[in-house]
Amino acid sequence: MESNFLKEAEENARVQNWSKRTQFEKGDSMREVQGSRMSDYTHVHAKQNNLQELKEIWAQWDDNMKQDFYQSYGDITYLLDVKVEKPLIRALAQRWNAAYSCFTVGEVDLTPTVEEYSALFRCPQFQEDKVYTKIPNDKSFINKLVSLTGATKQWVSGQIEKKGDSFCISWKCLRNLIRVESKQKKKMCMFALGIYGLVIFPKVLGYIETAVLDIVERLDVGVTPVPAILTETFRSLTACRINGEGRFIGCAQLLTVWFWCHFKRMTGNPYRVCFDDYSPLKDYLRQSWIEDVSEEQWLAIFQDLQEKDIVWKAPWLTATTILFKCGVEDWVPLLGLWGGTAYAPLMVSRQYGSRQFIPATQGLQDANSEYQGDNYREKIRLVSVSWNQACRIRTFSEKPRVTSEYLY
Repeated sequence: MESNFLKEAEENARVQNWSKRTQFEKGDSMREVQGSRMSDYTHVHAKQNNLQELKEIWAQWDDNMKQDFYQSYGDITYLLDVKVEKPLIRALAQRWNAAYSCFTVGEVDLTPTVEEYSALFRCPQFQEDKVYTKIPNDKSFINKLVSLTGATKQWVSGQIEKKGDSFCISWKCLRNLIRVESKQKKKMCMFALGIYGLVIFPKVLGYIETAVLDIVERLDVGVTPVPAILTETFRSLTACRINGEGRFIGCAQLLTVWFWCHFKRMTGNPYRVCFDDYSPLKDYLRQSWIEDVSEEQWLAIFQDLQEKDIVWKAPWLTATTILFKCGVEDWVPLLGLWGGTAYAPLMVSRQYGSRQFIPATQGLQDANSEYQGDNYREKIRLVSVSWNQACRIRTFSEKPRVTSEYLY
């Protein structure tokens, strides 16, 4: 099985036997030094961009234009209304296990997965195995922005600013271009760029980093952004934990929705069948959620968390097969906009309504990398090749259902 995985989804029993054997033969990914590198407390800054102007632009569009946007970019506009509880993000960061790319609370392991985030985005245009891959030393940002906006190269060049180690264009500049653009397709693409730059990949507050344009441009050809979003979320949490401080630059809105859907107990209300047009993000915004909980209170809640308090399978998860390894790796390598990482989905099989497997994790930590140095091009190439050999496992999941109310 190790040398020639079937293209169709593997049976649970075969994967379980392979995983146990691999973990026994190769060992675990955890190194003793890893634990010593983690600080007792991580000071996480979770400041967010002001999204009011994005909301105002969206409110001005008619229903037909909004529907066209949903078809092209999925449900990302709902993220504009998701309230980010900063104390919650800071408390979650304390529970981030950098060695395994998951949140560990007592004996409970949970992590956002490719399948879960794909279900939240709900974009029919995305192709699950067509993942974003960074082009090494791509110098075409200015040309891409010229093509997107229709502005002159000289004008675009004058709008590029350097912020720290990043080259960016200000949201104010992009906002003005959106407001005067007459062509619907260009207007929608620039608006999507604003959401991706300010909400999904908010590396520099008030600005859209140059790498964001590259991924947004490739959405038109079916590239899925989900693995890249997970990558930068995991890498940001890991960097904060290792350094003992830092700003969280993952998508806090998606992480917030994901958290509530696993940590909220359902009421006795009857479930609704999850139809094809069901939007988890839209339904999330209809709910009432606890607010004004301090970081200390969240930490106390996590301290007392029991397995029975977890909603293991998100009620809106529709996946019947899950990605569990890629190519020669025993786990899933991930590529983002500014670096790479990995995670082991078999660690959280219960999130798919399946039995829990012993995960194969040897080498997992070695996947963490920055896009710099002499060999990063080769790393990108190898990960891209691995994704062309994605391996999936069938789940025991029943027909997906959702509930409209939750109880803390």
